[in-house]
Amino acid sequence: MLLEGREMDCIGNTMQKKAAELERLAEVLVTGEQLRLRLHEAKVIKDRRHHLRTYPNCFVAKELIDWLIEHKEASDRDTAIKIIQKLLDKSIIHHVCDEHREFKDLKLFYRFRKDDGTFPLDSEAKVFMRGQRIYEKLMNTENTLLQTREEENGTFERALVAAEFIDWLLQEGEMATREEAGQLGRRLLEHGIIQHVTYKHHFVDGPLLYQFRMNFRRRRRLIELLHERSRSIPESHDSPFCLRKQNSDGGNTSFLSVSPTKEIKVVVGVRRSSMSSSCSSSGYYSSSPTLGSSPPVLCNPKSVLKRQVSPEELQTPGGLFVKKTVTIVGDAVGWGFVVRGSKPCHIQAVDPGGPAAAAGMKVRTGAMYGVLKAL
Repeated sequence: MLLEGREMDCIGNTMQKKAAELERLAEVLVTGEQLRLRLHEAKVIKDRRHHLRTYPNCFVAKELIDWLIEHKEASDRDTAIKIIQKLLDKSIIHHVCDEHREFKDLKLFYRFRKDDGTFPLDSEAKVFMRGQRIYEKLMNTENTLLQTREEENGTFERALVAAEFIDWLLQEGEMATREEAGQLGRRLLEHGIIQHVTYKHHFVDGPLLYQFRMNFRRRRRLIELLHERSRSIPESHDSPFCLRKQNSDGGNTSFLSVSPTKEIKVVVGVRRSSMSSSCSSSGYYSSSPTLGSSPPVLCNPKSVLKRQVSPEELQTPGGLFVKKTVTIVGDAVGWGFVVRGSKPCHIQAVDPGGPAAAAGMKVRTGAMYGVLKAL
């Protein structure tokens, strides 16, 4: 029995290792697609001419490096080259004539393979795209599949029962038979998209609980491509910086995109003592929340507020707070901040590399009492 237990542990460890490797590949695919959408939005990708020939939907290597540094995605040119080389190694981008296998800081044309139809749709890529479509379906529709559930004396948020998940796949027409749906569940687990809540079981049609390990909507920072770490716990699906929901065009061969850029004005109440220094821990805000993974249990990220503030306190003339208007121009993936609470609501988190941070918004300097306006 002891030998059998050790064999099971060995199999489990092997499965976790393989899932982590495939998950890293998925992260590269998602990160590359988010970058592609941003570059189209910024007109970095466009038709270009060279020697009387037009190369559609491409970018200049040197210009992309400039853009990455300008948008704080890379600290220097060498780091930017390493980041994009990662995408080239994974066949996400390529030289327009396939003459350069290395990304060079020169006036060379490169293109995303998604933009010329040469992206290799191997079995792994197809599983990731299938997993994302299922993830978005579950997140975008009202259903009782994802709930806070209990297993082995633990409480797990957004957990689904394997048998109910298979029922849903059949109902939605994702799979034709129960056996095929079970096989899909196993492939999703093997690719690091879902996992058993306590990491003890493969996907089995029955009462066991599973969670999505990946949050496809989370906004990835490009520097993450250089970090070869894998997570031992699922990502928080309340992750502050997520791609906004957009109705897909019905196709299933691409990652979901985001809605067009808009400008918003936010009215905030700023604590007077925090205007000179936003790094002080004084006042009613605690330190910034961690913007990474969180354990697969219980509730939303803890509020940064140390105490509640009333609308009257915010608007009292000569009080602790002053009125300030911040104008934020969103980029291709959003505005880069999170609002929580009500009457009044407050700034829960700010993406340090996003548009809100660039406009001067900070977590510990204000509580919102106005209404967001899309201009």
